[in-house]
Amino acid sequence: MTEERKRQGLVVVYTGDGKGKTTAALGAVFRALGRGLRVAVVQFIKGRWKTGERLFAERVDGLSFHVMGLGFTWESDDLSRDQRAARGAWAEGKRLIGEGESGLVVLDEITYAVNYGFIELDDVLAALRSRPAHVHVILTGRNAPAALVEAADVVTEMRPVKHAFERGVPAQAGLDF
Repeated sequence: MTEERKRQGLVVVYTGDGKGKTTAALGAVFRALGRGLRVAVVQFIKGRWKTGERLFAERVDGLSFHVMGLGFTWESDDLSRDQRAARGAWAEGKRLIGEGESGLVVLDEITYAVNYGFIELDDVLAALRSRPAHVHVILTGRNAPAALVEAADVVTEMRPVKHAFERGVPAQAGLDF
């Protein structure tokens, strides 16, 4: 196998109802940085609160971290504002994919923006098809559209089995955010 064939950028989707989609993507971020790749993360939903990953990203060379969401859309009282935020996040994600400077681009919770109709799935698929050959892209979120699953090279579905939240335990700093 030629070196060029071995170093092919892949499209990875982490989807499903279980916990761990963003966590899996961030694990790949850590791995890519360890291998000397530049990495860009665009968060579509998470608001401006200080998550552990955001606090860490502020101190890491080679990692650009874009928190562009306004919080959980399903709690919003102004969907037009959320739509504008999602479109801005997608414009940034599309730019990062197309410019090819990052070996890995993560589009965290992008499926919500697609499923709410805030951004066009066809535009996302076109950006994935036309990306530079070396760029890996990870897309996360529940209910990944069938066309996105079909276009991906790797798809993992997170399935809930048991979660402490079911016993009334709230999200824990350092583990959940």
